Amino acid sequence: MSEHNHSHGSGKTLAFALVFTTGFAIVELVGGLWSGSLALLSDAGHMLTDSLSLGVGAFAAWLATKPASRKHSFGLQRAEVLGALFNVIFMFAVVAYIVYEAIRRMADPPEVIGGAVLLIGGLGLLVNITVAWVLMRGEQTMNVRGALLHVMGDLLGSVAALAAGAIIYLGGPLIVDPLLSLFVSLLILASAGRLLREVTRVLMEGVPRDVDASEVASVLIEVTGVRAVHDMHIWTLSSKTYALAAHVDLDAMAEWQQALPQLQMLLRERFDITHSTLQPEDESIRKTCDAAINCGAPNSKSS
Repeated sequence: MSEHNHSHGSGKTLAFALVFTTGFAIVELVGGLWSGSLALLSDAGHMLTDSLSLGVGAFAAWLATKPASRKHSFGLQRAEVLGALFNVIFMFAVVAYIVYEAIRRMADPPEVIGGAVLLIGGLGLLVNITVAWVLMRGEQTMNVRGALLHVMGDLLGSVAALAAGAIIYLGGPLIVDPLLSLFVSLLILASAGRLLREVTRVLMEGVPRDVDASEVASVLIEVTGVRAVHDMHIWTLSSKTYALAAHVDLDAMAEWQQALPQLQMLLRERFDITHSTLQPEDESIRKTCDAAINCGAPNSKSS
């Protein structure tokens, strides 16, 4: 699948989830205000932030389909990474607020209508399961994963609201409502931290997690005529697009025409690296060059 179709497909998935999530977020918000449940309000807050994050994700997916230009030689593929970063940071802010509110309510738990929380929490759980299922069946870009993080947080929030409603309805302590909200927020925080590490790796031009640079070099030097690979750099353009640049030492430059397609095929089929820039060098000439003090300096005319 091309990068354009790949991003277009993820954009449609995110747009569908956006419409579905926004509608029920309003229902939960009204229900939470009516029942007085923090678990329900926190779930509604999660879903409203989901709506924003899904909107950002859909917009980022649309940007990623834009072709390369003079200003952006790789296109706007990194837009999905920025969308994921926005979602992670936004989720940290939401979690911080819910933790603050939960701790405040633990000191003086307000009255909660358990039956209303039980009903709306159950409906919210069904909605979140549907949206999560749609997102998991779509292309697993970093952008979609960022949106899925929010939806999974909502799913856990719905479970917490459902549990809180059931416990309070059966005569349990009111403090269970903020306690469950606090527990769910900590689970979401752990997931957000993992995604943040991955986004940071991409933005810092780190080697993709599923690619071993040493293995790449070992495989490339097995090609006939290749003596060594050096100055190799591997990085991520988008969730599904990796790039590589390297210098390749050859026994003789005449072998490059045959070696190049083999190298590109190995990179593509073994490591899913579709963008590669390989610079051939004659090993004997390079070693001679390296030994010379002024090798590579611009030629100058003697007076």
